[in-house]
Amino acid sequence: MASTSSFRASSSSSTPSIPRTSTYDVFLSFRGEDTRFNFTDHLYGALGRRGIRTFRDDKLRRGEAIATELLKAIEESRSSVIVFSENYARSRWCLDELVKIMECHKDLGHAVFPIFCHVDPSHVRKQEGSFGEAFAGYEENWKDKIPRWRTALTEAANLSGWHLLDDRYESNQIKEITNSIFCQLKCKRLDAGANLVGIDSRVKEMILRLHMESSDVRIVGIYGVGGIGKTTIAKVIYNNLSCKFECMSFLEDIREKFNTQGVSPLQNQLFDDILMEEGCQNINGVARTASMIEAILLAKRAFIVLDDVDNPRQLEYLLGHREWLGEGSRVIITTRNKHVLAVQEVDDLYEVKGLNFEEACELFSLYAFKQNLPKSDYRNLSRRVVGYCQGLPLALKVLGSLLLKKTIPEWESELRKLDREPEAEILNVLKRSYDGLDRTEKSIFLDVACFFKGEDRDFVSKILDACDFPAKIGIKNLNDKCLITLQYNQICMHDLIQHMGREIVREKFPDEPNKWSRLWDPCDFKRALTAYKVRAKCMNSLKH
Repeated sequence: MASTSSFRASSSSSTPSIPRTSTYDVFLSFRGEDTRFNFTDHLYGALGRRGIRTFRDDKLRRGEAIATELLKAIEESRSSVIVFSENYARSRWCLDELVKIMECHKDLGHAVFPIFCHVDPSHVRKQEGSFGEAFAGYEENWKDKIPRWRTALTEAANLSGWHLLDDRYESNQIKEITNSIFCQLKCKRLDAGANLVGIDSRVKEMILRLHMESSDVRIVGIYGVGGIGKTTIAKVIYNNLSCKFECMSFLEDIREKFNTQGVSPLQNQLFDDILMEEGCQNINGVARTASMIEAILLAKRAFIVLDDVDNPRQLEYLLGHREWLGEGSRVIITTRNKHVLAVQEVDDLYEVKGLNFEEACELFSLYAFKQNLPKSDYRNLSRRVVGYCQGLPLALKVLGSLLLKKTIPEWESELRKLDREPEAEILNVLKRSYDGLDRTEKSIFLDVACFFKGEDRDFVSKILDACDFPAKIGIKNLNDKCLITLQYNQICMHDLIQHMGREIVREKFPDEPNKWSRLWDPCDFKRALTAYKVRAKCMNSLKH
């Protein structure tokens, strides 16, 4: 561990393999009266910004016995950071806390990082200076505890740590400490969201495909329709598994960032993540950065998630091919376009399916009622909403939040509106897949959405071919991009995707079906013909 001064203790606080059940990455031990509002507060903020889950006791303690919840917090933490300050040993609370920390260090492999905040490390180790003065005051009433306190201080001070000095800026020292802890703990927690209904079984299926016991390189693709939960699954897996690897990176929303900013920012993030340093963005040239990424990855066991990839070109300078990866590395690619995974030659595929009815009902209820089941008088309406969403988590969350605390008449009104007009937030997510189609694919998609959902594939192909559309490749591409599915040669489409397609047809002239490119509802036929007749009558009147 790098020190911020010349101090370096003789033994090392190595970081062992930690169970995934840890609640915190770091337990922060400090003397509140000394550092609560300065160094410790700044360190706590810096750890949080690096995604390191840190427990800090926010109550001032004066002499009482250490609380049970703090002992539990220490046990449930992967490591402890101990801020030794001038008056640390004057707190029996701190000393008891330290004893527990060192017990966990020995028995549970709990990592310990000492920081000597303007105190001499030898004073801590030998209980001299202010530490000796504190122990002199304990001789009369605390003789039974003194040996354990002394042992804990000596053992902690013998671990590798940092000695803060007055001749360096505190902000720079905190940055060094935070980066070093991050590297040793390999922490980068991602917010996967709340109410993760049905996630456990899906994560388990994905992890089986990763073959974690193998030393081979494995690349696995997650694909499915927009809003189905691909990114959420990838985040949960990343949080569970990434700490087992030498380096890790989660590149989120690649499609959007690539299209708006190009590949360089994505490369820079990947480079910083796998090098575990910040400020490496000054490399000139995309190709040169790609070469350096390859060199680093080849020497490390990496865990990388490439999220929302919709074009093989987006991967060219991020992960050219599997030969870039070191032994035992794992890569997850999430996409709406299964063809991307074929080009990348992934080892396995995982298609994310919608939630079953029970799961969907629970997820919807958590957002609509803040409980696991619908309220009794809303049960039938809830079933209608859940049926409308067809297991799509995004839709269940959006509509649940929309209907929260609304009356039954308001629910009924919202449902009538949804029959005519899909909710904008859901529509916009689904529409991204449509926007990525070429002109011919868009036409075929709209034809399927308006006319051919549920029809036999061969029958539809004959009609499209007769209209001079390349039906075979068009249908395949729509299937690859998760806009349709093919079941027993039948063309199937999620109801919300069908609604999205029909809304695209209507959007420019919502109340003028005579101007739509396609008509599918008899009522709209009648309205269009009426409008046509009125227009024809007006034209005739003008002629005469």
